[in-house]
Amino acid sequence: MVDVLDALPDGVVVADSAGIVTEINDTAREQFGLDPGAGVGLPLRKVLRLLDTNGRDWWAVNRPYQGLTTRTALAENSWLLPDGREVLVTGRLVRAERGGEVRQLGIVLRSARGRERLDRERSDLVATVAHELRSPLTGLRGFVTTLITKWELLKDDQKLLLLQTVNNDAERLGRLIHELLDVARIDTGRLPLYPRAVELPDVVARVLASAGHTTGRELRAEMPADLPAVVADPDKVVQVVTNLVDNAIRHGEGTVTVQAESVPTGVRLRVDDEGDGIPEEIRGRIFTKFWRQRKSAGSGLGMYIVHGLMRAHGGDVTIEDRPGGGARVTVEFPHADQQG
Repeated sequence: MVDVLDALPDGVVVADSAGIVTEINDTAREQFGLDPGAGVGLPLRKVLRLLDTNGRDWWAVNRPYQGLTTRTALAENSWLLPDGREVLVTGRLVRAERGGEVRQLGIVLRSARGRERLDRERSDLVATVAHELRSPLTGLRGFVTTLITKWELLKDDQKLLLLQTVNNDAERLGRLIHELLDVARIDTGRLPLYPRAVELPDVVARVLASAGHTTGRELRAEMPADLPAVVADPDKVVQVVTNLVDNAIRHGEGTVTVQAESVPTGVRLRVDDEGDGIPEEIRGRIFTKFWRQRKSAGSGLGMYIVHGLMRAHGGDVTIEDRPGGGARVTVEFPHADQQG
C-alpha cells in the first residue's frame, strides 16, 4: 500500500478514528518537511500543518471528526504549506455506518501550480484581448474627436478620409469580436453551422478581390472548371479562406496562390506563398490561440479558428512545405455524404 501511495504525484495522508496517521506517502512527507519514513503514528493535527491566507489552521476550520454526522467529504480549498507553497486540499470521511462516527479520514494535497498556470493563461488572454481592442478604439476616439472639434475647419475630402478610417477601425473591432465569439464557441463545442451547397471558386474570387485592396502582393487563383460544390456553412467557408489568405500575405512573401482540386474524399483547397516556409517544429503551435509568428500583427486567432471550423465541418487542415520554397496550407472539405 505504501509503495502505491509513494508513486502518486499528490500528497496523501490517511488517519484512523482517533486521528492518528496510519498512511502517508513520500510526497506528503516532502510537503510537510518530514524525514523519510516519518509521520505514521503521529497525530494528524501535528502532521497536517496548513494555514490559510488569514492564518487560520486547517484543523480548526474543518474539524473533520466533529460537525454533522452526515458529512462524508471536505470541500477542496487552497491552503499554505509550512514553506509557503500553495496546495489544494480535499478530504473524504469514511464512516462505519450512515450517521456514525468517522472510522477513517483520507486527505489529498495537490500542487496549485496547475491552477497558477491556468490563472496566468487567463491573465495573458485578458491582456491580449485588451491590447487588440485598445488599438482600434484609440483610433476611433481620436478621429471622432477630430471630426467633432474641427468639423467646420475640415474640407469634405478630409472628412471623408476620416470617416473611412473610422469605418475601417469599426470593422476591425467587429472582426475581432466575431473571432473571440467563434473561439468561445469552438472551445465549448457550440459552434452553429448552417450547411448548404457552396461554390469554392466564387468564394475564392471574392476573398482575393477583397484582399487585393489591402496588399500590393500578387494574388492568384487556380480553380478547375468542373470543381464540385461542397456542402458547408457559406459564412464559415469565407472565414476559412479569408484567414488562410491573410495568413499567407502576413507571413509569406511573393505570390499567394489559391488552388483547388477534387479528390475521392472531398474537395482540397491549397494556399501557397513563396516565403521562407514554416519550420516543422512549430507547425503544431500555429493552431494554438494567440500564436504569432515573429511577433507579427494580428490577433493570433486566425489559424486556431481555421482548425476549429474545419474540424466542425468534418474536414482537416495541414501545413507543409511548398514545392520550390514557401509554405502550403491545405484544407479539405468532405463531400456531403461523408459529413458527420
